[in-house]
Amino acid sequence: MSANALTAAAPVGSRLRVHLATVCTVLVALGIGYVGLSYLVAPESTASGFGLPEWPHGGAAAFGNLKGVRDVASGLVPLALLLTGHRRALGWALLAESVTPFGDCATILAHHGSTATAFGVHFTTALLVVATAALLLTERTGKRD
Repeated sequence: MSANALTAAAPVGSRLRVHLATVCTVLVALGIGYVGLSYLVAPESTASGFGLPEWPHGGAAAFGNLKGVRDVASGLVPLALLLTGHRRALGWALLAESVTPFGDCATILAHHGSTATAFGVHFTTALLVVATAALLLTERTGKRD
C-alpha cells in the first residue's frame, strides 16, 4: 500500500507517523549515500572522519572504495523499497541495516578510536535507523485487524 493510501485511510496522528517515517527514511538513505559517494571520490580524505586511529594509506586506501560501495548500496535499498511502496519490508531492511552503524561503533571502540565519533556519529545513526524501522513496522495500514 502506498504512503498516500496509508495517509488517506488513517487518522491525523497516524498520518504524521507515516510522514515522519518517510522523511527519516529519505534522510537516512541520502545521508549514507552521500557518505558512500565521498568514500568513492576521495577515500583518503573522507576516512579521517570515520573515527579510527589509523586508516590505510597508498594502495591500501582502496579499502575506502569498498566502504563507499557498501554505503551507496545501503542508501539505495531503502529508497527502492520506499519508492515501490513496500513499507513493511523497508522497516525490516532498515532494522537489518542498523547492524552496520552499530558494528562501526563497536569496531572504533575496539580499536581505540574516537569515542566521540563512535557514539556521536555511528551509535546515533544506528539509533535513528532503528527508530525509523520501528515507525515503519508499527504503521497502521487502514485495514481492520
